[in-house]
Amino acid sequence: MTVIVWIVEGTWPACIDAACVYAPEGSDLVLLHVTGHEVSGAAHGAYAGLLGRARPDRDPGTAVEHLAATSAEQILARAAERLGRPCTRQERSGRVEREVVSAAEGADLLILARDGDRTHLGPRSLGPTSRFIVDHAPCPVLVVWPETAPSTATIPPPPPHPPHHR
Repeated sequence: MTVIVWIVEGTWPACIDAACVYAPEGSDLVLLHVTGHEVSGAAHGAYAGLLGRARPDRDPGTAVEHLAATSAEQILARAAERLGRPCTRQERSGRVEREVVSAAEGADLLILARDGDRTHLGPRSLGPTSRFIVDHAPCPVLVVWPETAPSTATIPPPPPHPPHHR
């Protein structure tokens, strides 16, 4: 069984804990971190746009890319340590939602954490990236709460009119 665990700063411990509980012993565990191009791309663009034909060796976007790679390595190392089981660490870069969906191809399970409004139960507990992944994942998905789930009292009341049956 191949289990992909999407590692994101702030929510990854809950995903690792879920993998410990739900991934059978002997599973091929893949810890996946994806670095988006947004920040480094903005730095590259700003540098090129503001300073014209400047020297590429001074481009701050390159420094941001190196910092992101170091951060990814560190978070994956911490996640692997918490997991305490053999695993593969995978780093990708690109459009985060598409990279995660692509990585899940052929997997038996994808584990990710809620990243939206975590004060209420419901669809807004998933941010846009996680929503895309849940909607497009080519395998079963386990969505976990990064902390204790809100009470069922946070579910909105039903609509005032009963639904029409056809």
